[in-house]
This record gives sequence, structure tokens and C-alpha cells, in this order.
Amino acid sequence: MQIIPVILSGGSGKRLWPLSRKQCPKQYLPLVGDNTMLQETILRLSGLDNLADPIIICNADHRFLVAEQCQQIDIENPVILLEPVGRNTAPAIAAAALQSLKQTDDAVLLVLSADHVIQDVESFHQAINIASKQAQNDKLATFGIVPTDANTGYGYIKASKDDNGVYKVEEFVEKPDLETAQTYLEQGNFLWNSGMFMFKATTLIDELTAHSPDIVNSVSDSVNNAEQDLDFIRLDKKSI
Repeated sequence: MQIIPVILSGGSGKRLWPLSRKQCPKQYLPLVGDNTMLQETILRLSGLDNLADPIIICNADHRFLVAEQCQQIDIENPVILLEPVGRNTAPAIAAAALQSLKQTDDAVLLVLSADHVIQDVESFHQAINIASKQAQNDKLATFGIVPTDANTGYGYIKASKDDNGVYKVEEFVEKPDLETAQTYLEQGNFLWNSGMFMFKATTLIDELTAHSPDIVNSVSDSVNNAEQDLDFIRLDKKSI
């Protein structure tokens, strides 16, 4: 089964101003090496089996940046979806899932942020392979990070006992206060929420249809009424 990377690249990068600016947010800058963060996100997937070209979601202002940076690393056929307006993560991922179903029957989607720094690529690939097996069995997989301190800047995942690298999610917790974060660290069964996910496109759409049908309805209309603009797909603004 194909793995399609879905790269969320719509952030404005305001927190890294003045280095990161509106016309060139941090994901399009070479902050940790010779390649930009977007390029690093794509390149670190090299070596995975059954990997397809990515679906990249960005806003219209950055479309040529994305296209150029893909060409620079020999990604010839990315699907570049242009968001008409910035929305939350769920509609963006839903749009990518619905778009992927136009390309193939039911690929596994690997949802990534364009601005992560991941140094242990081998362990990252191992986690992806574990998550891929879960996704193929119609599970929704998310990636947790073992916390190193009582950080209040991240959401947390309360996890069950380890089962060969797989944990059942018991609870998602939004950014806690310091005292609560400290208790999570001491308990040892809380992970930082990385915002990376893996699932089949149909599994996601089925779950969203059950729990947030309004998102599926509006995003479906936006994808179905999208316009091809050169190498880009402009999602329909009126439908959002």
C-alpha cells in the first residue's frame, strides 16, 4: 500500500520574526542545515518503502516557493493544495485525504508538519513502519514524543502500556500548567503530542463523518469545486 506524505506548510512563522516573515515563514528557510525545513521534511523520508510524492498544503502566497523548493530536491510531481483561508489542522488534513482518493483507491497518509527538526531518522523510520501497520488495519495512529521536562508548550497524550512500540491513546490533554505537566512527567505514561499522524484516507473520512460531519461536507465541496491553476490546485473558497 502506498504511503503519501501530507505536509502541512501553511504556518506564518510569526514566532520566529524577524528571521521568519510573512512572505517567507520559517519552514521555507534553511535553519538547521543547507536545505530548508520543508525540504528536510521531505528528504528525511528517503528510504521508506512504497513512498509516493507528497501532498503539500500551503497558502497561495507561498505556492511558487513550495514548487521551487520541491524542484531543487528532485520532487517532480508534488500535489500542491492552496488553502483559500487558513483553517485548523483537521480541514487541511481532510482536504488532503479527499484529494488523495482522487489519485488512488486508499493510500496510507503520513501527516507531517513542515517545520519539525528530527535528528534520529532511523528511529523515525522505525516508528513510521510501526504506525503504517496500524493504519493498514484501519487504526488512527499518532506519534508521541517521550518528554524530557515539564514543558507547558506542548499538548500531552496519556498512553496505555507499551505493546511492541504501540500504545492505546487514553486521553489527549491540551497544554497544561507547570504543576500538571510536572505530574505527567513523574507518572511516565504521558507523551508530548507531536502533531504527526498516520491513517488510511477512508478511515479518517469515516471518523470525521461520524464526529464532525460539517467539516467533511464543507471540505468535500471545496475539493470537488477546486480549480487547477498551473501546477497548483486551488481549493474553492466559497465552500469553506
